[in-house]
Amino acid sequence: MITGFIDFNLIDYLVKDISSMNRKILMVNPNLMKPPVAPVGLDYLHSKLQHAGFEVSLLDLGFSHEVDKGIEHALDDDYLFIGISLRNVDDSYFASRDFCLQKSREIINKIRDFSKCPIVLGGVGFSIFPVQVMQYCNADFGIYGDGELALPMLATALRQKTDYASIPGLSYKDGDNYKSNPAKYLDLDKTSLCQRDLVDNALYFQKGAMVGFESKRGCDRRCIYCADPVAKGRNIRLRDPRDVGVELKGLLEQGITHFHTADSEFNVPEEHAKAVCQAIIDQCLGDKIQWYAYCVPVPFSEELANLMRKAGCVGIDFTVDSGNNGQLQRLGHVHRVDDIGKLARLCHRYAFSFMFDLLLGGPGETRQTVNETFELMKSLEPSRVGISLGVRLYPDTPLGIAVKKQGVTRNPHLHGAIDNNSKMLRPIFYLSHELGDDIEPYILELTEGDSRFFFVSKGQTIQSYNYNDNSQLMEAIKKGYRGAFWDILRRLAENPSP
Repeated sequence: MITGFIDFNLIDYLVKDISSMNRKILMVNPNLMKPPVAPVGLDYLHSKLQHAGFEVSLLDLGFSHEVDKGIEHALDDDYLFIGISLRNVDDSYFASRDFCLQKSREIINKIRDFSKCPIVLGGVGFSIFPVQVMQYCNADFGIYGDGELALPMLATALRQKTDYASIPGLSYKDGDNYKSNPAKYLDLDKTSLCQRDLVDNALYFQKGAMVGFESKRGCDRRCIYCADPVAKGRNIRLRDPRDVGVELKGLLEQGITHFHTADSEFNVPEEHAKAVCQAIIDQCLGDKIQWYAYCVPVPFSEELANLMRKAGCVGIDFTVDSGNNGQLQRLGHVHRVDDIGKLARLCHRYAFSFMFDLLLGGPGETRQTVNETFELMKSLEPSRVGISLGVRLYPDTPLGIAVKKQGVTRNPHLHGAIDNNSKMLRPIFYLSHELGDDIEPYILELTEGDSRFFFVSKGQTIQSYNYNDNSQLMEAIKKGYRGAFWDILRRLAENPSP
C-alpha cells in the first residue's frame, strides 16, 4: 500500500482516465430530526467547492419520506466523493441518551450498497471524535475543523490522483490504521460566506426551521465540559460583519424572515457582536427579520442589548448553568450570580424573550446548590428556563480528561455507556453522586406547576426540553408559529394562536 495515496483496491473506480473523471460531488445531510434543522455548514462549503470548479449536488434526507429510495435515486450518478455532514453524535440528554450516530452509520451503509465512491465525513459531531467516528462509520476520509479550506484540496487531490497526506485537518485510512492531520483554520475576515444557494433554506423555513448563520468560529472560553473549542478551535476567528449583513439580506430575498446564530456565543467578543448588529442595521433589515442568539452572561452591555434589538434580535438563549457561585467557578465560567441578575434586568428592560439554560449535576453539585439555582431563576423571571441534568463527557475537554485520569469504571458519578468506551464516543454522563438516586423527581417537584421550566426526564411528555419529535412543537409550526423552538413553546403556552 502507498502511504498517503488513494487505496485503489478500496476505491477501484478512480483508475479511470482522469481526463474523463467528472467533477461531481454529492453532499448528504443525514439529520432526520423533526422539526428539521437547516445544515448551514453545507451551504458554506458549497460556494468554496463551486469556486474550485466542482459541481455539487445535495441529498437532503431531512425532507425524505423514504430514505432508502432517496439514496438509491441520488446515487444513479457517479461522484468524485460523497460528503456527509454529521451535526450530532448523540442528543446529549441524560434521560434519553440517544446515540444518533448509529442512525447515521445505517445511512452510510445504505449509501455503500449503491456506490463505491469514497465517503468523506465532516461537521461538528465528526470534529469532536474524528478518528473514532471514521472507524465506527468505516469512512474513507474525514475533515476536522473548517471544511472550506480542506475539502476543495481533497477534491483536487482525488481528481488528480495526487498526494493528500499533508492536507490540513484531514483524517484518512493508512492501511489498517487511521491518521489525522492537525487542522488549519480559515482567516474568516478575508473569506466570504454570504452565498447560500445549495440548501433549500426557504423550504426549511416553511417547515418551521430557523435558518442559521455564523458571525465567527471558535471559542476561547474555559468551560470544563464544552466540546465547542475541540470541534471549532480555541482561537476565535471573526467574519467581516458586512459579509454577515449581505448574507442575511440574500436569505431575506428568498423569503426567510427568522434566523438563529450558529456561533458558540454571539457576544464574545462583544465589540464584534456590536459590529455585526450595525451591519444588519446598515442593510435596513432590523424591522424585516427576527433572529435569536446564543450568548453568555458576560460581557453583555446595555449598548449591545440596544443594538441587538435594533438589528431585529427578539430572543436570546443564555448559557447560565447555575445560580451558585461555587458551582459556576467549578464549571469554569467567568460570570457570577450578580452578573445573572444584572443580565435579567437588562433583558426585561429591552423586552427580549430570553431563556436561561441550566446544566445541573457537575462536579460539586449538591441539592443545596440546586435549590439556590432554582430560587434565583424564579426570582429573576426569565421567559423560560432550560434544565439539562447530567454533563455529557467529551474526551478532550478538561472534565473528560480529568475523568479519564480518575478512571471510568467504578466511578460513582458516571452513567451511560461505560464499558468498552474509553474514547467516550457513546454517551457517558457525569452526575454528582451527592444528588442522590431520586434527583429527577426532586427537580420535577421543584418545578411543578411552573410552565417556564423545560426539563427532559424519563417518561416525561410535557414541558420537554427535547425538541426532536415534539408533538406540541410540530403542531404549533403547522399553525404558523416561527422562531426558536423554546420561544414557540413559550408563546404556545401563553397564547394558543400564532
